This record gives sequence, structure tokens and C-alpha cells, in this order.
Amino acid sequence: MSPIDAVGQRMIAQRISNILVALWLGCMLTGTAQPLPNSPDNVGAIKEADIKRDLFALSGDHFRGRRAGTLDELRASMWIAEQLRAMGLQPAGDDGTYFQFFHLQRTRISETSRLTIGNRTLEYGEDAIALAPAIASVVAPLVYVGTGTPDDLAKVDVKGKAVAILFSGNPPGDMSYRRFLFSSMQQRSAALVKAGAVAVLFVSDAPAQAIFERWSGAYDAGRYDLPGGPNTRVFSQAPTIWLPAKALPWVQQPDAQFTNIVNVESFSYPSVNIVAKVPGTDPVLKNEYVLFSTHQDHDGLRRPFIEGDSIYNGADDNATGCAAAMAIGRAFVKKPGKRSALIVFHGAEERGLLGSRYFVDNPTVPKNSIIACLNGEMIGRNAPDSAALLGSQVPHRNSPDLVNIALAANRATANFKLDTLWDRPDHPEGWYFRSDHLPYARAGIPAICFTTLLHPDYHTANDEPDRIDIRKLTNVTRWMYRTGWAVANNPKRPAVDPNFKLER
Repeated sequence: MSPIDAVGQRMIAQRISNILVALWLGCMLTGTAQPLPNSPDNVGAIKEADIKRDLFALSGDHFRGRRAGTLDELRASMWIAEQLRAMGLQPAGDDGTYFQFFHLQRTRISETSRLTIGNRTLEYGEDAIALAPAIASVVAPLVYVGTGTPDDLAKVDVKGKAVAILFSGNPPGDMSYRRFLFSSMQQRSAALVKAGAVAVLFVSDAPAQAIFERWSGAYDAGRYDLPGGPNTRVFSQAPTIWLPAKALPWVQQPDAQFTNIVNVESFSYPSVNIVAKVPGTDPVLKNEYVLFSTHQDHDGLRRPFIEGDSIYNGADDNATGCAAAMAIGRAFVKKPGKRSALIVFHGAEERGLLGSRYFVDNPTVPKNSIIACLNGEMIGRNAPDSAALLGSQVPHRNSPDLVNIALAANRATANFKLDTLWDRPDHPEGWYFRSDHLPYARAGIPAICFTTLLHPDYHTANDEPDRIDIRKLTNVTRWMYRTGWAVANNPKRPAVDPNFKLER
């Protein structure tokens, strides 16, 4: 065994610190859990067989990955609405339907763009990826600076030049390599542009090449937003280009010229939220809603990944959440709560939480009647006795009342060991900011997210229904249901923390 260097010692110390904080927070959270109201629920209506059937149907190849803005997403949405109708849920979308349609805008680099290195012409999407679809016309000498260490850069005047770097490095702590790769490229590119570079090109090393093959299709598609949103705006700026490993000899050519003429085009696509309700039984409280949130879209068709499979079915992300929401709706139909249950399947979550952002700005019920959002995001993988509750600790906790009810419901169901590290503001994945509860929390609605966290099949063709732990998925569904049932039957609505303020 080799000795541990200073960096290794710091990493171990940080991990020990994280574990101690997690244990302390776990004790704090468990200690504040409140007993559930004495209202018999109908948790027995949530059955593994129903959940498995719906999961396999929605994440099968028939719906081709349910990519937002495609007919596949719309066909899957029609199927979900028909299941809700057959179960007895009432439509709560626009114009007496189950649907709330909205537009999403896609901005991408057009095929008329031109990219060359020396005498070689590159094709966007195959040979190169632009990290942002920015308008850029650059003709400049290309310099290769190795891995871009301070010593490498000290030998080169980058002003007025296109700078090529061989990507290298390892992510800190719990940060995934993918997020490290993109954040590192953005930060290093910004520093070089500030120093005078007119373009920055990153060539993949072996680990980055694996990410290039897996994720380049997502960046090649461009950016999405609601009409008028920040990602629809295109600026003239120095381009940051990501190249595959095969490009290394191209950028190492002496006296090579870099040419990048970029044209940008924009398209509008339809997407849809599916909205259904079960009216409450109390003549007054039925005008308030407990909202169960999920999203039906995933990544659709991409380049073949595993044994020629090009369909990213998104079983855990997020057919698990959809199957849970359908099971919860079925239980409320058989036994309604005092308050109404509102179930929203959000479209275009993978494109930037677009469906939930749209619904929060254009709710189909009065916004102040939504007393809580319970979001289910990726709830069927990893250890059978573990889960996480995002929004359970400051600064992400916007309602201690709602958190306490959820903790008590956990103790009354599977009693999961709750991972608290992923809800911390310093967690490198920023998981709290990546699902549909976020727009509700920003709008002042008590909001939490039930999740079983990331795994190696995340956003790959390997996220298949046969890899889901159906029993665990059922237990998380029952936990969500019992939390929502308690909120639906409590005399008071959960209060919002007046001091709630997110770190970003």
C-alpha cells in the first residue's frame, strides 16, 4: 500500500467531515418528524403489479424514449392521459381536457456553418461540438498548448489565436466526471478568452472521449427554452469547441489555420403537461390541492450506445416517477382525501424544467390553492434501504411542516435510510436544482423531492425497466402517497418558511 499524499489526506478528511455532518443532520431530521394524522389511508391500493405494468409500458421501445418536442413524447402523453381517464381521475388541464400544451424553442448551429482546421473540414455533431450555439466568425492561427498547464501557457502568446488544449484532470469529491468535464471546459475557456484567445478547442483524452460518445448528441441538438427564455438568446462570443480524441493530430499541425463560420437557426416545437385531479371530500378543503409531480419525457433516440441500442428509454428517469404518480392517483380515486389531489406529468423536464416552469406561471388551478408539491424523480435504483429527500434541509427547505410530515411518513412505511449529502448546497452535482419541484419552491409553494439518486445508467441506453427494483419503487411510492395523504387531511396547510432563500 502506497503512502497517502497531502491531497489524499485532505480528501479523506473531507469525506469524514461529510459523514459526520450527514449523521448529525440525520439525527436532527429524524428527531423533528411529527406523527401522522389519525386518518386511515388506502396505501394497500398501491400494488407492485400495477406499478411494474405501467413502468414497463411507458419505458418500452414503443415510445422511443419520449423526447420532448417530438411525436413520441405526445404519444406517451396520450397514453398516460388514457390511463388516468380509465382509473377515474378527472381532467384538470386546459379547456376541460387532461392536457396543457406549450411551446418550447430550440436553438442550434445550422448546417450552413463551416468549421475547418488546416485543410480539414469538420462536421458539427460528428467531429465537433459547440458548447453554446453562439454566433461566431473566427479566422485565426491555431496554437496547441498541450494540457494547458501554467508552464505550457507561459510559452505561448494566446492573444488573437485559437487555442487547442488536450483535456485532462479528475473530478473532486462526489462530482461526476461529466459535470467536471463541462464545468472545467467552461471555466478554462473563459480564462483563455479573457487573456485574448478568440476561440478555445478542447480535445478529448480517453475519459473525456467516453463522455463525448455518450453525451455529444445532447449538445449537438442545441439549447431549449420557453419562448423568450434566456437560452433562446444568441450572442456573438468566442466559441468553445469540444473535439473527439481523433482530432489530436489535427490540432498539432504546425502553422494550422482555424476557421469557424457559425450560423444559428431556431425552431418551435409543441410539448405538453398532463394534469388530472381527484376532488376532495371536505366542502371547504377540497378547494385546496396537494400536487404530485413527475415528468414523462426523456432523451429519445441517440447514437447507438449498447449493442446497437439507440433508444434512451429512461426507465428510472422518469418512468418510475410516472408509474408512482399513476399508482397514487389510483389510491386517491378509491379513497379521496379531504383536500383534492392534483397530479401533473410535466413535459420537457430534460430540456430545462420547461413544463414545470410553464405550469407554475400558468397553473390550471389558482396558484394559491396549491398547498404542497411532492415531486418524484428517479425513484427505483440503488440500495433497497436508501433514499433521499431533497428540500429537507436549509437552504433548500422551504417548509419545515412539509418535511416533518414526509419524515414521519418514511418512518411509517419503508423507513429508508435518508442520504442527506445530496441535499447540501455544497454538493457538486447540484441535484436539488435539477428537477420539477424547483419552480414550485421558487414560487413560494412548499416543495420536496423524493429520489433514489444517480447511478451509472443515468442518461444511457442502459436505463431499462428490467433494471428497476420494483419493490423499492413501490415502497417509495407508498412513502410519497402517505406524505400526500397526511397533507391532504391535516387541518392546516403546511407553512412556508419566511426566511427561505436558495443559494442560487
